[in-house]
Amino acid sequence: MSGSVLGVASPTETTRSCLLHQVCGRRKRSWGRNGGEWSCWSVSPNRLSVSSSLVAVPARSSSEVVYDVVLKQAALVGEMRTRKASAVVDDSAPIYWDLLNEAYARCGEVCAEYAKTFYLGTLLMTPERRKAVWAIYVWCRRTDELVDGPNASHITPTALERWEKRLDDLFEGRPYDMYDAALSDTVSKYPVDIQPFKDMIEGMRLDLKKSRYKSFDELYLYCYYVAGTVGLMSVPVMGIAPDSKASIQSVYNAALALGIANQLTNILRDVGEDARRGRIYLPQDELAQAGLTENDIFRGKVTDKWRHFMKGQIKRARMFFDEAEKGIPELDSASRWPVLASLVLYRQILDAIEANDYNNFTKRAYVGKAKKLVSLPIAYARALVGPSKFARMARA
Repeated sequence: MSGSVLGVASPTETTRSCLLHQVCGRRKRSWGRNGGEWSCWSVSPNRLSVSSSLVAVPARSSSEVVYDVVLKQAALVGEMRTRKASAVVDDSAPIYWDLLNEAYARCGEVCAEYAKTFYLGTLLMTPERRKAVWAIYVWCRRTDELVDGPNASHITPTALERWEKRLDDLFEGRPYDMYDAALSDTVSKYPVDIQPFKDMIEGMRLDLKKSRYKSFDELYLYCYYVAGTVGLMSVPVMGIAPDSKASIQSVYNAALALGIANQLTNILRDVGEDARRGRIYLPQDELAQAGLTENDIFRGKVTDKWRHFMKGQIKRARMFFDEAEKGIPELDSASRWPVLASLVLYRQILDAIEANDYNNFTKRAYVGKAKKLVSLPIAYARALVGPSKFARMARA
């Protein structure tokens, strides 16, 4: 990622940030379950703390822990739908809004450069939603670049603690730079909870200290941290269709499933690349059940045992994609296409792994431009229809 996103703010940038701090700081939340304040939850594989009180829950599965976050975010959106939020702003300072618009424009430029197809899809959204999605995308990308970018070797747990403190500040209307200011404004307008953002940072912490996963339960939590969180961040902005009969909770479950499916697909695509970095993001117990060891991964030879193992992993990823697809027609019509396009193209990566005879050691599975050109218009046409017709087209 370019240094323009992750680099230290220039003096001019700092001055602009101070001005944006003033306008973002004027905003007050008018929703939430705690008198307008956001509760600060901390989720980890073995414990869940609410308002800094640690409560041990060793018997709970990862999916149960994540489910609590889904319920909390769904409740916030439910409150938002029953009463329109009103932001307290100062309309007498147009210079602030000019700077804020510039901040959003920069987020759009980053999105256009690094996620071209998704960016095109966001152009179909209303201007406000489009800008908000850009701001969320940029924050997620900057967070991911901390452990996967060019400076990843210099990142320490302390650096992630500082990044989390910075997150707390921007949620309180104290942005550090232009990109933070865009997200600070976004979370003041939409019922976006801070927990998914904190959980993504927790995923980055795992990448610093963990390179093996004993079971799918462990891997599921990691996938939630680094990808499932994105869906929970985005649904409040993308909106739910006015004619949707689905529960808010089911829409969030589908968004979570898409993030899990995408990350599982990343893992299956990048087995060889990760192994060369000493990482194996595959359930150790399932490898053992298939008669495979870590040495088999490092040797990188496609065998019948490997093919059988991969078939099972691909089947599971597709199940998550199927679950995710059920929620797309429930989104606001203008928000469906970028989500559906992401699902369609990522699901086709699984097809490419199969076409490569399950050789994800030395061959990188990808979706070619020709296939994209065929798939995206079909996805666009499906995204235009209502929930009931969308479901019929999916079954066809």
